[in-house]
Amino acid sequence: MRPAFAVGLVFAGCCSNVIFLELLARKHPGCGNIVTFAQFLFIAVEGFLFEADLGRKRPAIPIRYYAVMVTMFFTVSVVNNYALNLNIAMPLHMIFRSGSLIANMILGIIILKKRYSIFKYTSIALVSVGIFICTFMSAKQVTSQSSSSENDGFQAFLRWLLGIGALTFALLMSARMGIFQETLYKQFGKHSKEALFYNHALPLPGFIFLASDIYDHAVLFNKSELYQVPFIGVTVPIMWFYLLMNVITQYVCIRGVFILTTECASLTVTLVVTLRKFVSLIFSILYFQNPFTLWHWLGTLFVFVGTLMYTEVWNNLGTTKSQLQEDKKN
Repeated sequence: MRPAFAVGLVFAGCCSNVIFLELLARKHPGCGNIVTFAQFLFIAVEGFLFEADLGRKRPAIPIRYYAVMVTMFFTVSVVNNYALNLNIAMPLHMIFRSGSLIANMILGIIILKKRYSIFKYTSIALVSVGIFICTFMSAKQVTSQSSSSENDGFQAFLRWLLGIGALTFALLMSARMGIFQETLYKQFGKHSKEALFYNHALPLPGFIFLASDIYDHAVLFNKSELYQVPFIGVTVPIMWFYLLMNVITQYVCIRGVFILTTECASLTVTLVVTLRKFVSLIFSILYFQNPFTLWHWLGTLFVFVGTLMYTEVWNNLGTTKSQLQEDKKN
């Protein structure tokens, strides 16, 4: 029952989170910092109450290691959200972040000296081609949409290029953080809830450097149209409602993934998360009418087929089927 419940949390939380993030970004594309701050603050407070026991519980992993991890995690979160302010459409944002397998493989080869099978190299090649197709077609759209003025079009393209650079940097940094986290878990044991708390609590002072931007967007949120919250009847500015729902769904999403990692194999987790990204992508395209050509669909297909190939899902499904048949015989 718990795995099914976790899958429900992942789909409900993560897909809803993408919806509210896009609602926020469409109205105020530069609101990434206030969104990140709200998410970090909510999870840090929840973790302080229930995981850290109001600060009385000593961490299993020394704080100095968390400091390194937190620096990377904070950077990845801020850069990913800020990329939405650089002409990066939400579908491209989701597709690009699906390229984490590429970054993990590259850094695994360089840092951990890992070697992979031809099958895995082929799957990564598919993911790379898919991301390249989507990125290239999005570049053409940015150029054509801004062609009214040659100077404006060039500036829009430069902003988009900076956004791609930001996403690439965040992708590599996230992969490096994953490797660092993996080595910590091998040394000290797996403490996912503790890591979740410290990853969100320790970076909070860093938001001081973003305080002016956060305050500016808080003022803009206050000026948004009023919205009556269903069932409660309270009237609030609609942007604050979107932000609250984004924070809550983000927490539900993270909790769902956490339960899934403790209840299911890593293959199952990867498949659920990949499928969730695909559903979010389809909904974003259809509901928000984001521009998506046949080439984008082809690139998306390459990304998800490559991801499934990397997890060797077909081999594992075949193994599971033969095990079930063997159990029936016995």
